[in-house]
Amino acid sequence: MKHFLKETDFKPREVAEVFELAREFKRKRGRHDPVLARQTWALIFAKASTRTRVSFEVGIHELGGHAIFLNKNDIHLGRSESLADTARVLSRFVHGLVVRTYAQSDVEELARYGSIPVINALTDLLHPCQIYTDAFTAAERWTGPRGSLLASLRGRKIAFLGDTRFNMANSWILGAALFGMKIVLAGPKGYEPGAQINTLLSAEGFTGVHQFTTDPYEAVAGADIVYTDVWASMGQEETAQQRILQMRPYAVTAKLFAAAKPDALFMHCLPAHPGEEVEQAVLDSPRSIVFDQAENRLHVQKAIVATLARQLQA
Repeated sequence: MKHFLKETDFKPREVAEVFELAREFKRKRGRHDPVLARQTWALIFAKASTRTRVSFEVGIHELGGHAIFLNKNDIHLGRSESLADTARVLSRFVHGLVVRTYAQSDVEELARYGSIPVINALTDLLHPCQIYTDAFTAAERWTGPRGSLLASLRGRKIAFLGDTRFNMANSWILGAALFGMKIVLAGPKGYEPGAQINTLLSAEGFTGVHQFTTDPYEAVAGADIVYTDVWASMGQEETAQQRILQMRPYAVTAKLFAAAKPDALFMHCLPAHPGEEVEQAVLDSPRSIVFDQAENRLHVQKAIVATLARQLQA
């Protein structure tokens, strides 16, 4: 059974196929085959969400399926019932699981003990659906209607600024290695990418794929993409003020953005905090594609779901 728990669960050939399918779904929205006809998928969310929840629910519906939303208070997940037993039980009812939670080990355990596809809709370690969407969105800008989306990413440079130890930075490190991109991360001393992502890179056979600097201008020099995320994510509220002070030199200002390539794209997975990690002027720039990213969550996730669902029909 194939799952999508991390970026590298699809090999490059499969990534190219997912991107092409997403492009087709976007072009033919509402006019494509109901891949999920007579299927029900469960969405298990331990964390609140806007884009992730809505895009998956709408996407499953548009593919002809039915989505059941379950928050952490609706089921016994990890409380009075083990993750393993939850996976076994839900596998008797539904055709797939979309899970947004804290520990990467939780999605791995659900995948290990269930007999249906599991999709990682965000953990504290990784956010693979977002990174596939981001890469697809940038590739759209760099290719014609029939050009190779994946090929357009190779050799491109992304600069990631701010919290370089959390899930978005981790996922971009792993995604950049998979897509053949270069990534330079800039943040305060002590925020170098952590042991978990380095262990994962080593297990996947990637070495020397990312650089870290405390100089934001060094990071954005020659960058095709300038990327940032909020400085305090869910679960980090207690350290928010400390983080704001530490991260302030890494805010994406108009001046810093101008130090990247003249045609560089600005990206952010949203929601943004204007005046903190990014200036409003950058968010409003013609080269900001943040709302294209948000829209494309729908199309790319549909492609991921459809790709995994087809194994149930084989």
